Amino acid sequence: MAKRIKDTDYLAISARVRAMETGLLTRERMEQVLEARSDEEAVKILQECGYPELDATHPEAMDAALSAARESTLSDLGDSAPDPRYIDIFKLKYDYHNAKAVLKAGAMGTDPDHMLMDMGRVPAAELKEAIQSGELDNLPARLAAAVAEAKEVLDTTRDPQLSDILLDRWCYRDMDDVAEATGSKFLHGYVKAQIDAANLRFLVRTLRMGKNADFLRGVLFEGGDVAEDAILAVSAGGGNGLAELYASTRFRAAAEAGAEALRGGALTEFEKLCDDAVGDYLAGAQMVPFGEAPVLGYLAARETEYTNLRILLLGRSMGLPADVIRSRLRAGYV
Repeated sequence: MAKRIKDTDYLAISARVRAMETGLLTRERMEQVLEARSDEEAVKILQECGYPELDATHPEAMDAALSAARESTLSDLGDSAPDPRYIDIFKLKYDYHNAKAVLKAGAMGTDPDHMLMDMGRVPAAELKEAIQSGELDNLPARLAAAVAEAKEVLDTTRDPQLSDILLDRWCYRDMDDVAEATGSKFLHGYVKAQIDAANLRFLVRTLRMGKNADFLRGVLFEGGDVAEDAILAVSAGGGNGLAELYASTRFRAAAEAGAEALRGGALTEFEKLCDDAVGDYLAGAQMVPFGEAPVLGYLAARETEYTNLRILLLGRSMGLPADVIRSRLRAGYV
């Protein structure tokens, strides 16, 4: 029988996470990077915060450096977490990302190596070999089933978008299984928030593309707090009732921005507010003294930080106005 993990088992790692939180980039620090007079000055500020040299003029190298930072964080906390499944929840999405890359590369006859991210539960090279050989038995059961079904869809339809959506659906099922197995209400809520964000995005994008409710039915994910039938009803009504459907949820502002996007507005603010709503859920971890919530909250905060750094540095390299870059930054943890 597996050992039952108690909140008190997290006393040491929770205290460590609280100390590590002081190293997160504050809004003030990001403002300093944003307002830096040169790229060299911006890089120096980030190096003072413990980051390696990040060169936005070479995006692949920058992404590799950020990936290495992610891997280091996951490995660091993974060594001391009483239950590794709370670390796996942040790793498994990379398994599905890598599966998408390998399957699409196979369909196009290209090499997927430059798209692979070696941060999943399964080493990227091992996953690539399993998919290319068709020998999936040694993969985690959910992932193996997902790859087999996605490959069949891709072979039949030649539509990588359908294959990607199917893999995303399996990914959320996998995350939900992990949350269920741990018994963590906080983790389960995090998964639900991500599913609700994804479904809201699908609703707005489907309506923007002029697709009908039947199309949306095929891409919605199960397991969120907002009922699928209610989402489909808004779709059938051409978007009427969108803001009202989400008015009592943490996605209220995102839904209002989505309604504006349906009237011809930009999607950028909508996408940001969807992410911010998930971040709002995670911010609740700061009020929990110990347990798995502080660990999950910190890891998610780091993910948001990496996203913001990419937005910030690429925006600077493209010469975007500071206000434009600022408006795209996700809400931080500190």
